[in-house]
Amino acid sequence: MNSQEHSASGNPQPTSREEATEALSSTHVTHVREDVAMAGRCANVHLPTGRTCSLPVRHPGSCNFVGPEDANNLAAH
Repeated sequence: MNSQEHSASGNPQPTSREEATEALSSTHVTHVREDVAMAGRCANVHLPTGRTCSLPVRHPGSCNFVGPEDANNLAAH
């Protein structure tokens, strides 16, 4: 498929794997604690519990969620 072709919905299809990843990530909504993210952590927030991931940014695998007090400690460092 080239960049001029469109899907059934009328939207242009990405032409490379990188473009496809960018297209998906732009529609994926995540909630991140900015103060924790500035400390180099993943900082994704699990909305049902309000817990925050304490692992390094772009870590492999699943998140490790910690409570608000622990997340505050991460943000302070």
